[in-house]
Amino acid sequence: MKRFAYPAVFIKDREMDVYRVFFPDLGLTTDGDFMEEAFLFAKSALKEYFQYVEKFDLDYNLPSDFELVKKTCKPDETVMIIDAQI
Repeated sequence: MKRFAYPAVFIKDREMDVYRVFFPDLGLTTDGDFMEEAFLFAKSALKEYFQYVEKFDLDYNLPSDFELVKKTCKPDETVMIIDAQI
């Protein structure tokens, strides 16, 4: 079993009233109606992404340093490490 852990940026989209999630290293996005849902969808998206990568033996970017990603975010954005096992 392999474990992948990547920083994800959570942004509240006030216009659409959802939480957007972006993995800057992978270009992967998802969203949820509330923070907990967005977190679960992000975890699922990361898992599906790496299942695909493993199945087709594709290259992928390594995760950026958490503190570096945090420094580049706006004050109203939240950064979390999301992990997935496949």
